[in-house]
Amino acid sequence: MSVIAPAPSRISAELVERFRRLVGVDGVLSARSELLVYECDGFVIEKNSPDVAVFPRTSEQVAAIVRLCNEYDVPFLPRGAGTSLAGGCLPVGGGVMIVLTRMKEILEINLRDRYAVVQPGVVNVWLTNALKGTGFHYAPDPSSQGACTIGGNVATNSGGPHTLKYGVTVNHVLGVEAVLADGRLATFGGPVEDSPGLDLVGAIVGSEGTLAIVTKVWVRLTRDPQGYRTMLGIFDSVDDATAAISEIIGAGIVPAALEMMDRGILGALEEAFRFGFPLDAEAILLIEVDGL
Repeated sequence: MSVIAPAPSRISAELVERFRRLVGVDGVLSARSELLVYECDGFVIEKNSPDVAVFPRTSEQVAAIVRLCNEYDVPFLPRGAGTSLAGGCLPVGGGVMIVLTRMKEILEINLRDRYAVVQPGVVNVWLTNALKGTGFHYAPDPSSQGACTIGGNVATNSGGPHTLKYGVTVNHVLGVEAVLADGRLATFGGPVEDSPGLDLVGAIVGSEGTLAIVTKVWVRLTRDPQGYRTMLGIFDSVDDATAAISEIIGAGIVPAALEMMDRGILGALEEAFRFGFPLDAEAILLIEVDGL
């Protein structure tokens, strides 16, 4: 386990007080005990603690926090739900953590033009639930869909089991509003495809907050398939399963989802969840096809 002992804080009491005036007393955490939950992400082995965590509710508050950090010459970084395993939301040497989970509004759902506008703290599955019965869905569905935020998905360019057919987050982001390093608020892209100007959305998606802090996202909505089927393939060896994958793709078939599991994974899943997988198989393929 790697744990970096906190160094003396560079955050003055004056700066903490200015944060409190900006976002409210309940929007600032500075006690060591309060910050423990923010010292790691989903990979709990590596831990680095911020000096202060600030919880804005609006884009303007995020911009003001960044300007204050620049004024006091202290480092800052954004954080979503912290479900990633990549370490991008962990501070290096303390500083200010800007936690975006209170920016959690679905601002617009436009079915005619097939997009939605959300704040970064919206949990991925919330948008899925909001779209139920409309005939549309938001395609990226990471395994942590019930906890991860769309802002975090944008920061890490998350995928999910349906990535094979539908792509990753960058394929479904039309535009972002973001705070730049100097505290300016800028918009890249928007609800319309092929917005004028440089296409910088693809650079921001996946940058883990290093280029800008995303405060609003325009996401593309995908029409629901008319139907789908899920199939189970059972194989005598991992080699046979991988060969089957090559044959499926080589035949021009693009499944919505395709996942292989070997005997070790099957045993662990059965012990934990009792799905009913065949334990005598050396490998299986879970195959989902849609559009039938």
